[in-house]
Amino acid sequence: MNRTMEFHDYAALYRNNLLNDVIPFWMQHSPDMQYGGYFTCLDRDGKVFDTDKFIWLQCREVWCFAMLYNKVEQKQEWLDIAVQGAEFLRKHGRDQDGSWYFSLTRTGEPLTAPYNIFSDCFAAMAFGQLYQATGNADYSDIAISTFHHILRRQDNPKGHYSKAIADTRPLQNFALPMILCNLVLEMESLLDKQLVEDTIQKGIHTVMEVFYQPDTGLIMENITPEGQLSDSFEGRLINPGHGLEAMWFVMDLATRTNDTALIAKAKDIALNLLEYGWDKEHGGIFYFLDVKGYPPQQLEWDQKLWWVHIETIISLLKGYLHTGDEKCWEWFKKVHDYTWKHFPDPENGEWFGYLNRQGQPLLPLKGGKWKGCFHVPRGLYQSWNTLQQLAARQTLSTQPK
Repeated sequence: MNRTMEFHDYAALYRNNLLNDVIPFWMQHSPDMQYGGYFTCLDRDGKVFDTDKFIWLQCREVWCFAMLYNKVEQKQEWLDIAVQGAEFLRKHGRDQDGSWYFSLTRTGEPLTAPYNIFSDCFAAMAFGQLYQATGNADYSDIAISTFHHILRRQDNPKGHYSKAIADTRPLQNFALPMILCNLVLEMESLLDKQLVEDTIQKGIHTVMEVFYQPDTGLIMENITPEGQLSDSFEGRLINPGHGLEAMWFVMDLATRTNDTALIAKAKDIALNLLEYGWDKEHGGIFYFLDVKGYPPQQLEWDQKLWWVHIETIISLLKGYLHTGDEKCWEWFKKVHDYTWKHFPDPENGEWFGYLNRQGQPLLPLKGGKWKGCFHVPRGLYQSWNTLQQLAARQTLSTQPK
């Protein structure tokens, strides 16, 4: 099979799974038509097994349906689902200071305090995307105010909710700078241009110069304030999926300015992380590893997770699109084959989230406290879109001049 046909066939697979499997699953089972918002705790066939509502997942689902409306097709049913979630969040999601709670009851009563800044990050994403779909100024106001709230909290994300004694072993965590790299692109049209550029430059520097460790070629999950390794459980921690996801964020940022050197560096780091994190015995990508090879404290270290694999696929495809490095394409096919063999559920739809090391479903759920309508549909959309770009470019390059 020639490469152009390969691109087309893969693109069709990702598109079909997104539009005819994954999205219909969430449309059918997730909206709470009585109280608003979404059910995310769904078992294998979509039955609701818990009605608590987690702000991360509520916001992510708003974003997902608004994004589909904006970028795929202006289907009213997609927009209606997004607005339903947003109105529930607008009514119930924040405390008096404007911080977003972590979880709510089905009816919207707060369950868990706003200790986690990522609730704010996903709220800003959701309302920014929904503003693009509706032009509703209330949604843009929520997105902008939430973004500035994040910037005020970023140096002490958990504030008084943190359990750590800050002065004993201060560590900075990779997740927030990583997410800000993506969030600022999501909200670029709503923010001051200089703020956008400053946030992008800070994010790129933090991800690519501070958390990236040239001696190992890897990205650490936690480092000291001076950017050094902390010889502790937290300091030795590698989360391959986080680094791999961040690399396609960085590639997207670098594409804005055609920074080919930065794109190449992000591609190389992605390949390093994948080589390091790949389970050479059973296949798939480990969830957590210790950079010195010690036993990680996370007992789930050897599980294979849905988001790690779909985010890796995105990075490999973007790396191949932007650099043409054949290693990216070879690894894409390898990760694709593992992912499509083990995660999608052809019998009931959607994807399993958690596999054991051997690749068997560890939990039958399709959604829960952490898995919702986000990584799989976003990854399918990004992969489909990138494969279409590859196919178009390949077709153009083979036309007679």
